[in-house]
Amino acid sequence: MVKLNKIYTKTGDDGTTGLVRGPRRMKHDLRVACYGTVDEANSFIGLARLHTGSMPKIDRLLSRIQNDLFDLGSDLATPGHDPEGVVSLRLTSAQTEWLEQQIDQYNEGLAPLKSFILPGGTPLAAALHAARTVTRRAERMVVELIAKEPDVNPAAMIYLNRLSDLLFVMAR
Repeated sequence: MVKLNKIYTKTGDDGTTGLVRGPRRMKHDLRVACYGTVDEANSFIGLARLHTGSMPKIDRLLSRIQNDLFDLGSDLATPGHDPEGVVSLRLTSAQTEWLEQQIDQYNEGLAPLKSFILPGGTPLAAALHAARTVTRRAERMVVELIAKEPDVNPAAMIYLNRLSDLLFVMAR
């Protein structure tokens, strides 16, 4: 549980931000941009949830994804391997496997695609497409981060790939 008593600390006034274990990075650093973009995707999923009032099952699914995205953000903000005796919050393959189950379930009744589709349709579908495109951007950024800093959890990239697939299927 995170406890924030004071919202502003002024420590970022120099253009840096602190990672989980304390090291500071520039706010334009790729790692910071990755977890910031994951946060942006999470916010778009929150906007999509504004349209799920009559769909509690979908709302619960999106809520779980939002919580998983907090795990992912924490994972990305914690570079390197855990010191002995420390267990950092990391994304797991089980979270990706759950996404795959959801993709299979929601894709089951859909007709095969014969062409590209335009994002939109309903307010929920449009919001899910927006979340999907931000998720794809986060995925591209994490791929770049992995190429530059090989200590990134590869589950992060795979999770984002599946999440964008699920958001696409749900938008349909």
